Amino acid sequence: MESKAFKSEKDYRDALNRLEVIFDAPIDTKEGDEAEILSMLIENYENEYYPIDAPDPIEAIKIRMEELNLRQKDLIGVIDGKSRVSEVLNRKKRLTVDMIRELERKLHIPASVLITDYQLK
Repeated sequence: MESKAFKSEKDYRDALNRLEVIFDAPIDTKEGDEAEILSMLIENYENEYYPIDAPDPIEAIKIRMEELNLRQKDLIGVIDGKSRVSEVLNRKKRLTVDMIRELERKLHIPASVLITDYQLK
């Protein structure tokens, strides 16, 4: 397949199919170079036409908890006490500025993610 910018959804699908065939090609070979170029073109196309929104703050916390193998009780002291942790994770109370600072510091979740608006239940 010729490596060029995609002009259509068909070009994108063809590139995905071709990448599947040459995905394990050795680096510094013709097919390896083609796989690298196709990967970049596919990523650019997907970023433009299939963007993935960042998770809301509560989902971001839950994702990070899963990544770090943390349970709700592990956030006691980061998000106030036991009942406040539950209220925040169940979307009954909003994060405070102090909670956001602690979550950023302890869980390394960017404040820019934590300050976005989200729905309460």
